Amino acid sequence: MVPREILRKVRQLEIRTKGIVSNLFGGEYHSAFKGRGMEFVEVRPYQFGDDIRTIDWNVSARSGDETYVKVFQEEREQTLMLAVDISGSGLFGSRQMFKKDLAAEVCAVLAFSAIQNNDKVGLLLFSDRVELFVPPKKGRRHVLRIIRDLYAFQPVSSQTHIAVALEHLLHTLRRRSIVLILSDFLNEGYERPLRILGRRHDTIAIRISDKREEQLPALGLLQVTDTETGETLVCDTGSKDFQKRLWTFVRNRDTAYAERFRKMQVDLVALNTDESYIEPLSRYFRERHRRR
Repeated sequence: MVPREILRKVRQLEIRTKGIVSNLFGGEYHSAFKGRGMEFVEVRPYQFGDDIRTIDWNVSARSGDETYVKVFQEEREQTLMLAVDISGSGLFGSRQMFKKDLAAEVCAVLAFSAIQNNDKVGLLLFSDRVELFVPPKKGRRHVLRIIRDLYAFQPVSSQTHIAVALEHLLHTLRRRSIVLILSDFLNEGYERPLRILGRRHDTIAIRISDKREEQLPALGLLQVTDTETGETLVCDTGSKDFQKRLWTFVRNRDTAYAERFRKMQVDLVALNTDESYIEPLSRYFRERHRRR
């Protein structure tokens, strides 16, 4: 049985994201993620201006005097696979929401955009293991099930091993798909499987972070705990030297992330829990459409 509170959250999220999908992301999703190619629809008589390369010579020869051309349309149906990190770090959030809540809302918007375009949607929840795999399907009921799992599923482990999830996708996805990986990417050792996944599938990394991971208020001595390992550390947040070292670390880390994904030719979208995700995703969709 799914708790009533979870069902209420799912329903509220559907209502909240419906307008966003209808007014913003529906069309942008379609433009950003083109179909796999062109599929044959029918033949029709040649008209002035038609590309002579589309002439069907076999049909034209059988018809006698009439010349026919092949008509194609975009093969629109695709598969959107959402791979979501549900390790302990997703329970961090200092202002508007937890990182896992932001991931759930972004997944809802993208999933509803996908089914609006008649695409299939699947879900992979991972920590340091594959926690749950939901095969891709179509329809609103299926998307609501995915959102429910994002809220209700309780992982076995609190730690992270992104490579395990990527390897699972490499062995599971047979046809070229759109793969969105939502994580804070506070992990190492996933570069090789991500590079391979990026070659086989249309792969986008969505990095979710929180401002308090990048900047701490000057509160003096502060004990912080790693939600994945349980390790604690005491920091002197009132120290200018500490604040400078933290700032330098964050800047270097962000630069390294951008360079890492650029080398792997995987798009990177950065989202933050205390900022709207609408503009960064919209901007990414527009840039992607221009590239194509």
